[in-house]
Amino acid sequence: MRNALFLFVTLIGLSACSTISYVNIETFKPAEITFPSVVSKVLIVNNAVPQPDNSGYEYIHMGARQDTARAKADSALFDAGRALGVTILETEYFNDVLLFHESTRTDDKYLTDEKLSKETVESLCQESGADAIISVDRMLFDMTKTTAMMGGGFLFGFINVKIAGVMRAYVPGRENPLATVLLSDSVFWSEQAETIEELNTYLPSPENALREAGKYIGNVAAPNFTPHWANEIRWFYTGLSTEWKQASAYASAQRWESAERYWRSIHDKTNNETQKAKSASNIAFSQEMQGNYIEALEWAEKALPQFKKKGENTRDYQLLYQYVLALRERIRENRKLNIQIGES
Repeated sequence: MRNALFLFVTLIGLSACSTISYVNIETFKPAEITFPSVVSKVLIVNNAVPQPDNSGYEYIHMGARQDTARAKADSALFDAGRALGVTILETEYFNDVLLFHESTRTDDKYLTDEKLSKETVESLCQESGADAIISVDRMLFDMTKTTAMMGGGFLFGFINVKIAGVMRAYVPGRENPLATVLLSDSVFWSEQAETIEELNTYLPSPENALREAGKYIGNVAAPNFTPHWANEIRWFYTGLSTEWKQASAYASAQRWESAERYWRSIHDKTNNETQKAKSASNIAFSQEMQGNYIEALEWAEKALPQFKKKGENTRDYQLLYQYVLALRERIRENRKLNIQIGES
């Protein structure tokens, strides 16, 4: 299978015994949600109710809880939707991404996760010209700020914001949402200073901390809705013979076909099972780098039993076993990606 091949490769180092070279690759992964092919314009909607100013914020100063702690979450909800829209737009997956600037809810039930009705989805799409809607249906923040004395007369300040949210994708004509995404994450800040006034200039204000948390969760939610890049680790075996060294040189230059020729030569000539398994593992890697995921899996599965003979707890077996799982997942993802980007 040669479709939907997107990757960048960076050589990141050799193991201490110089038998394995680890490689950092960026692979293009499908979105968790597959929209209908007719969807080219999406509308981002805020359907969440902001939590009260006195809810979800605890400030502990020098060991004492401050009863006056307040933090507005209104802007954080807007920032979450805007960051989501900007990140999705930057992927250039959809033709256009719009942002609905008004909240769709007028109640005060901030703990309630309320879906958009079929009628609301159709009305918003008709009004905006969008083909689908992505809504923030609930977003809650739990923020803790702590200030305390350190040694040497310094003050220490720490802010931690936990985020829990629900986002959904909707398309007109459906009684139920296309998909639901549950989000859970956190962000934090840590600073030190000589005075509390100086410390507060370093740390964000409570409202700005919530806004930054909203932007963050909007950014990290985007891969659920669009294809995206992800980092993964791969490796190839090296050796001391001339053929092993030549193959490694070509692999380091990302000339996979040339490297594979030497690895195949080693595989075909050697009677040593370990060398045969290592060269087969390398051939699997070179096949993956050329977009031949099924062939890569076949070579990896060919090498796995040979490594297994030395024990399932050995490094080589565990590495290759995880690689087999990764290749199986990549084949599945590649099929899904082909659907999402219109490849056949």
